[in-house]
Amino acid sequence: MQFLTLIHIDPTLLAALPQDEYDRLMRGCFEKADAFRDAGCLLGSQQLEDPATARTLRVREGLSRVTDGPFAETREFLAGFNLIEADSMEAAMAIAREFPWARFGSIEVRPVRDMQSVRTRVGAPA
Repeated sequence: MQFLTLIHIDPTLLAALPQDEYDRLMRGCFEKADAFRDAGCLLGSQQLEDPATARTLRVREGLSRVTDGPFAETREFLAGFNLIEADSMEAAMAIAREFPWARFGSIEVRPVRDMQSVRTRVGAPA
């Protein structure tokens, strides 16, 4: 099964972290990510730029509107993600626990839907 880990960060908590500690944590994350990738558990990962660089598109009643920033006002923002392979939600949570970012926000772990089965169900061509 595939799972997406969505890493949400509280910028206030992250800003309080000394730069050398942040760098140490990031090095550790890269080392863990490399090990998970080599073991076939990590399929992809990426950090996201600051929310101030985002644009949000909404279409309502045929009219599109683009606004700066994320969709909703929130203290935490989406900072990155990992696409992982695991046998169960519990195994995916164990992988998520290996990364330190829940101390500075939260890590949401969500199963990835099988798009091929949805494609088949709705009759979309392959």
